[in-house]
Amino acid sequence: MATDDATLELLIRAAYSDKGRLHDPSVASAVEEVIAALDSGDKRVAQCEAGTWIVHDWIQQAILLYFSLHDAAASEAGPMSFWDKIPMKRSWRHSGVRVVPPGVARYGSYLAPGVVLMPAFVNIGARVGEGTMIDTWATVGSCAQIGAGVHLSGGVGIGGVLEPPSARPVIVEDGAFVGSRCVIVEGVIVERDAVLAAGVVLTASTPIVDVTQTKARTQRGRVPAHAVVIPGVQPKEYPAGTYQTPCALVIGQRSESTDRKTSLNAALHEHGLSV
Repeated sequence: MATDDATLELLIRAAYSDKGRLHDPSVASAVEEVIAALDSGDKRVAQCEAGTWIVHDWIQQAILLYFSLHDAAASEAGPMSFWDKIPMKRSWRHSGVRVVPPGVARYGSYLAPGVVLMPAFVNIGARVGEGTMIDTWATVGSCAQIGAGVHLSGGVGIGGVLEPPSARPVIVEDGAFVGSRCVIVEGVIVERDAVLAAGVVLTASTPIVDVTQTKARTQRGRVPAHAVVIPGVQPKEYPAGTYQTPCALVIGQRSESTDRKTSLNAALHEHGLSV
């Protein structure tokens, strides 16, 4: 019988504050139940409620406790061997997910039906929505939340986070397109249907500059919905002189009047972007 969330949270928080409680069978059982629920998609580290993303830090705590409860063990995949505390996901046959060798998703991550996992990596606590493509050598870090119908192009790096447990993971909302070799870290939110051209790097402090109007507008940590974004640089003064530092430029909007595929192609063609 499943334990209610209030009891699970109480047990997890108490054990996280006092690791000696890990010897209590009820705590170990609670941790295992939370990780199993992440793996099946019944729980998630963060979710959007009324337009605001809420982080369930006690679930992040459960992931950290899972590491403490388990010793490293051997596993094999064909001729390859591994030594890790967390096994790989199994039982793909009825999941509706396509996994291309040597694509790897760790136990405790969730991939919804229709996901295609190329030779890429998905870490524990991450959640990937229905119909999303994770292209070759892309990485989805721990607890990252990737929406439905997203395209993560080759070599994309989605950062992970476990500590501090209250830290927001990277969030890529439904329908976004993330171009080759983009890097998104430190809890940045890419809102729905945004388009990131190849090579965009976004940290919590990266200026995201909207240059579509006569006066530039700058924000950090969030790419607006439907924005078309390219890499950029801007001058910054240092004691040794003026140097060009990275930023991201919002140069247009993805049309809402067309379907995602048509709109994406139009955005790339209009602005000369590469993916």
